[in-house]
Amino acid sequence: MGSVPRHEFVLEEFRDRAYEDYPLPIGEGQTISQPYIVAAMLEHLALRESDRALEVGTGSGYVTALLSMLCAQVFSVERCAPLANSARAALLRLGYNNVAIHVGDGTLGWSEFAPFDAILVSAATPEVPPALVEQLREGGRMILPVGPAWSQELQLLSKVGGRVEVRMLEGCRFVPLVGGRVDSG
Repeated sequence: MGSVPRHEFVLEEFRDRAYEDYPLPIGEGQTISQPYIVAAMLEHLALRESDRALEVGTGSGYVTALLSMLCAQVFSVERCAPLANSARAALLRLGYNNVAIHVGDGTLGWSEFAPFDAILVSAATPEVPPALVEQLREGGRMILPVGPAWSQELQLLSKVGGRVEVRMLEGCRFVPLVGGRVDSG
């Protein structure tokens, strides 16, 4: 995490606080996640260099950059076009070249490039989106916050023998995952 310049992924007025351990606003009513929870999510995913990862909720592109250093390919879906465009620009400017960003409904994943070895969801959902489970490769792992706004649980899902095994990890609090069709950009 020390090699990804977090300050490049926050709004100018928050750059002096970029390395503190709490979420920061990134515009459009969204936040860049707390470094602790990002590190925990990445650690639980047990990523390999050969993995193809799906990220749901590109946001500022910070987690996308981290994933790109740990995986062969990263496919990221963001519903908010302005955030997707600024993340894409920052990632290109900083040299993260194994990343593709799509503007769309993250609850639908990105079926064109499925299956994925790992899926990281950076927004809370009341239940696991079925499309994401379908796009998870056999032996793959998905991490996401599940539950209502006031009481979410970080969950690690593994697909084993065509079935999903769920491991509850810890309490957390994320912005909500918003579904619904969004035009591509």
